[in-house]
Amino acid sequence: MSEIEPWRNPRPVAQSVIVNRLVSAWLRNWLPAILWAAVIWTFSTKYFSADQSGSILSAVAHRFFPSIAAETLNLLNHYIRKTAHFTEYFVFCLLLFRAVRGGRKGWRWTWALTAFAIAAGYSALDEFHQSFVPVRTASPYDSLLDSAGAFVSMFVSRLWIRLRGPQENVSPSRAAAPR
Repeated sequence: MSEIEPWRNPRPVAQSVIVNRLVSAWLRNWLPAILWAAVIWTFSTKYFSADQSGSILSAVAHRFFPSIAAETLNLLNHYIRKTAHFTEYFVFCLLLFRAVRGGRKGWRWTWALTAFAIAAGYSALDEFHQSFVPVRTASPYDSLLDSAGAFVSMFVSRLWIRLRGPQENVSPSRAAAPR
């Protein structure tokens, strides 16, 4: 028994390696949601105001439909902007759910409610931010629409996970083996 048997007495992993793994896992889970939050915050600036998006839409629409009416353009701009509110928070809540889930399998109400609460809170904060931007207006209805997008995303994620069924980690050798 005088020889060294590393499989019987493994060396402890250095604490810095453990910390690096935890930070790496945390970033892998949370970075997409943080980056998407930055995109949403950017959309709240003066560069994405209704006037700015309306002028871009007008240029594109007049290229394809030269005789389009101004009222039609305004209505189209309104619906595009409201759809963007819903969609950006739909995606944001999915990314938050992924982050809260932390690589675990399945779907839990606590994960969904946490992701929804963060998205709804961020929506309210975003509207508050818009109240300080000179060319933007804060609207509780926009925050409600944002929260609706987040709410719907949780049910879509639940349905998606339920339809996919239980997922198991399959090694490449097991996946290639004949059954």
